[in-house]
Amino acid sequence: MIKGAIATVLIFLSSAAFAADAGKLVLPGDITIVQAEKVIAAAKVKAKEQGTLMNIAVLDAGGNLKAFARMDGAFLGSIDISMKKAKTARYFNMSSKELGDLAQPGKPLYGIEATNDGLAIFGGGELLRDASGVIIGAVGVSGGSVEEDMGVAKAGVAGL
Repeated sequence: MIKGAIATVLIFLSSAAFAADAGKLVLPGDITIVQAEKVIAAAKVKAKEQGTLMNIAVLDAGGNLKAFARMDGAFLGSIDISMKKAKTARYFNMSSKELGDLAQPGKPLYGIEATNDGLAIFGGGELLRDASGVIIGAVGVSGGSVEEDMGVAKAGVAGL
């Protein structure tokens, strides 16, 4: 019992030490949580303007989930789609729509959506870049028509 308590205190103290110096744990060229929240906020404003309910996923530069929002009432099935749209954009450094255009029958990347544990090759996934043009992440949006998703994703990009 005492050993467990001591271990808990040590874990807490080491966690506190890391939290106090978290700046050393941030990778340069990666989206911050503040930036990701700005992307989500701007995307939600556009979704509300359109009257759509969206799932909005923001991935970091490595393709890992950084932030996510599911508007009340947004489709459950669109959670996965929003993340896959962002992943698609980040993995291939182009919008999910651009990749989709290259993945149509007869095109050079036909069938690519079956790779990488599944991709989403229709609009709604966009890259996020810093002021110097470096890719720092991606946003993926799902819940409306493809055109609505693209508009919300682009609004998120503009909010950065």
